[in-house]
Amino acid sequence: MTKKEIIWREILFQTIEKKKIKFTQKEIAQKYGFSLSTVFNALKIPREMSIIEGKRGFRVKDAEKFLYLWATHRSFKKDIIYQTYVSNKTCKQIEGEVPPFVIFGAYSAFAKKYENLPADYDKVYIYLNEENLDEIKKRFPASKGYPNLIVLKSDSWLKDFGGTTPNVQTFADLWNVPEWYAKDFLPALKEKILS
Repeated sequence: MTKKEIIWREILFQTIEKKKIKFTQKEIAQKYGFSLSTVFNALKIPREMSIIEGKRGFRVKDAEKFLYLWATHRSFKKDIIYQTYVSNKTCKQIEGEVPPFVIFGAYSAFAKKYENLPADYDKVYIYLNEENLDEIKKRFPASKGYPNLIVLKSDSWLKDFGGTTPNVQTFADLWNVPEWYAKDFLPALKEKILS
């Protein structure tokens, strides 16, 4: 993920899941080790769209609009580092066989957090650090066919959210996946996180 997306995820996570709406550029820069100019630049578009207001100290005015902004700007495909077809296994079986260091995304993240799924799914999206990719390739060798295991490169801070992507990232990822049934998951997740 880009630094901008990491900053957006942090603000959205804090705003939507922790109900914090006031921030300073300095606190975000210090938390991630980014320069103040990086944080300032990441906030240009949200500021221009009146999603946030203020300069060094700012507040989020419209979390839903911010969530859609990130979803439309998410560079999801650039993060894919491996995909393969796992034959004769359901998504639940694949999820059960991944190593403990993976972070579940998209449909799997939704399924891990909520009991009632809005639709069935036939693809598993996971995040991990590139140095652990060989372990995935051993367990799930490259195979031709409809890819049903997609591995994305994790950023250094994603593990801090636990074994799944935070809801705001799950939403942004679901917005960008190609499967038709994502349109059933999006409103269900939006209702859970913005109500």
